[in-house]
Amino acid sequence: MNFETLIPVMRRLALEAGDKIMEIYNSDDFEVKSKSDDSPVTAADEAADALISAGLRAAFPQVPLITEEQAATHSLDVRTFLIVDPLDGTKEFVKRRGDFTVNIAYVDNGVPQRGVVYAPAKNRLFYTLADGTTVEETGPFDSETPGQCKALSVSEPDNDALLVVASKSHRDQATDDYIGKYAVKDSKSAGSSLKFCLVATGEADIYPRVGRTMEWDTAAGHAVLLGAGGDVVRFDDHTPLLYGKPDFSNPFFIAYAPGVELKKP
Repeated sequence: MNFETLIPVMRRLALEAGDKIMEIYNSDDFEVKSKSDDSPVTAADEAADALISAGLRAAFPQVPLITEEQAATHSLDVRTFLIVDPLDGTKEFVKRRGDFTVNIAYVDNGVPQRGVVYAPAKNRLFYTLADGTTVEETGPFDSETPGQCKALSVSEPDNDALLVVASKSHRDQATDDYIGKYAVKDSKSAGSSLKFCLVATGEADIYPRVGRTMEWDTAAGHAVLLGAGGDVVRFDDHTPLLYGKPDFSNPFFIAYAPGVELKKP
C-alpha cells in the first residue's frame, strides 16, 4: 500500500461523509431503523457508507473492504484490508449529542497501520500521516487541502492520579469495578472512537472497554492511538489487540498511554 496515496483519500472521504452526516443531523427529523441485532441505523449511516465505499473501491480496487453497513463483507477471511464504520456512535447521533465519528482504517497483517477519525459535530479531525505519526488538524476543513496540523503524543501519566475516559452509552458496573483498581484523578465519558483520540492527545491516560465492540468500531481509533505512541491490548492477558478475527468481533480491551501500570482483571 502506498501511504502517500492512501492518506489523502481516507481524509477526503471522511470529510465528505461528515458533510453528508451533518446535513441529516441538522434536519428537522430523520428515520431511525433497527438492524438485525437491534442496533439503530439511519439515513446518515447509509449515505456515508455509500460515499466512502464507492471512493475506497475506486481508489484501491485490489484491497478487500470491510464495512459495518454491508453484511456481505463480514464473512471475508482477511488479514490485510480497509475497514469502515461510516457513523460510529449512532446512538449519540440519534440523541443529538454530537459524540459520533466517521472511521476509516487500513489494517495490514492484523495491525491497524493507518486511520482517520472525524467527529463532524465537534469539528475534530484526527489521522495518521504517511509516516505513521498522528496529527489533529484544526478547521475549517477543506476536503482537498489539509490545513494546520498538530502532532499528537500520548501523556506521561501519573499512576497516582490517572485520567480515565470510558464509554458514554455503554458504561456499566464491570467497567466501574475495573476503573476502581486505579488511582483516578478524573474520569470522563465520551462516545464513539473519540475515546481513543482523547488518549492520543493526552486528554486521557487510559480507556478500558469491558463490553462488546466490533473491529470497525475500533480500527481507526486504534491506528490514531498507535501513531501517537499509545497501545491497545486485550483486557484478559494484555496481549496486542489484533484484527481480521472471525466475524470481526473484539474481546474486551484496554487503550492506554504506555506509562500506565496496567492492572489485571
